[in-house]
Amino acid sequence: MASICFYFQVHQPYRIKKYRIFDVGHDHEYFNDRSERDLNNEKILHKVAKKCYLPTNKLLLELLEKHPEFKIAFSFSGVFLDQLDEFSPETLKSFQKLVKTGRVEILDETYYHSLAFLYSKDEFVRQVELHRKKVKELFGVVPKVFRHTELVYNNELAKFVEDMGYKAILAEGADHILGWRSPNFVYRAPNVTKIKTLLKNYRLSDDIAFRFSSRDWAEWPLTSEKFARWVDAVNGNGNLVNLFMDYETFGEHQWEDTGIFDFMRALPRELLKHPDNDFVTPSEAAKRYPVVGEFDAHNFVSWADVERDLSAWLSNSMQKEAITNLYALEGEVLATKDARLIEDWRKLQTSDHFYYMCTKWFADGDVHKYFNPYDTPYEAFIAYNNVLQDLRLRIAGTKKKKGGLPALSEARRAGVNVPPKKTVKKVTFAKKKKVPKKQVAAKKKK
Repeated sequence: MASICFYFQVHQPYRIKKYRIFDVGHDHEYFNDRSERDLNNEKILHKVAKKCYLPTNKLLLELLEKHPEFKIAFSFSGVFLDQLDEFSPETLKSFQKLVKTGRVEILDETYYHSLAFLYSKDEFVRQVELHRKKVKELFGVVPKVFRHTELVYNNELAKFVEDMGYKAILAEGADHILGWRSPNFVYRAPNVTKIKTLLKNYRLSDDIAFRFSSRDWAEWPLTSEKFARWVDAVNGNGNLVNLFMDYETFGEHQWEDTGIFDFMRALPRELLKHPDNDFVTPSEAAKRYPVVGEFDAHNFVSWADVERDLSAWLSNSMQKEAITNLYALEGEVLATKDARLIEDWRKLQTSDHFYYMCTKWFADGDVHKYFNPYDTPYEAFIAYNNVLQDLRLRIAGTKKKKGGLPALSEARRAGVNVPPKKTVKKVTFAKKKKVPKKQVAAKKKK
């Protein structure tokens, strides 16, 4: 039997506007670009909702109604859900309608689509709890499966998430870990006892997500019949075909005129033609299939780029400096108890900000350029660094209000480049030596 597990990641960051050094200390609105650039968050959300979210949600609802066996799964970043609340309630309602069918599972992740696990386990837990609360509030469900930001995964994370109570966790089916083995089975980290690891079949997933419209690809055009044959071949050679991808694949990354919607509309029917095929959600897959071996990831793996590692976010000095400086502020930010300041600090944790600073080229260069709303990675770093400087000033100002050290002194202690006040040197004149009266009288007699 081959069970097909469709999982879609849905995320939009709060992009930082072109924040200048001259804005530091004056403008605390970092994400309110109103230009026609791709830094305008409202504009981007409306564009993607029109091209992807609304038409794809409509299509999937039709498929769920037409095929009782069809099932899918989503994970939504908290910042994406916040933007739906703010900019597109209609889109949020269309997702809620899908979940109400009972055949759509929602997974947990960090609220701010962050890499907090690498820098602060406490912050990681706080964000996951915030996300779980938001999902319960909007969709009335409590997730049982965890999906980490950008499918970043290692043994330590698997153990940590198991201790949080999750039944399964998603990961990239990376060849350098699997070796000769197939991603079409259920695995487990070597240091856990219960939680199961579901691996993305990246070849079949990327055939849809990245290669679908490429006329240079030997398999172009990809039809639903051809793809179904590839999945059928797993029968007897695996239990599970995990098709994990960004939801924006449909209509945004692969435009409507590529035929991506027609492909998806026909796919469930073609897959169900094989009597041994069916659909499962991630939690159902973990419950149904036994573990066949260990997936031993000592180092972090992800679903990004050809390396499948952290280099998309942490490969150069700009990225490392920015993220290290951000998490160094954790204690001071939380101590302020300033809700807006804390919210801004958390929005700055979103992994996209560091992705925009990536300077990798060659095989992955076009991908990074396509997803980058800034002209260069350096422009992204400058804007981010300027925002951090303003954040430090706000922390300093909050401390002053609470009776702490003077704001200017605190700012300098925090590393903000505040020019010193110009001071005028006090000019002192030598005092006239006092001559005794007797000497003055003697001089007069002469």
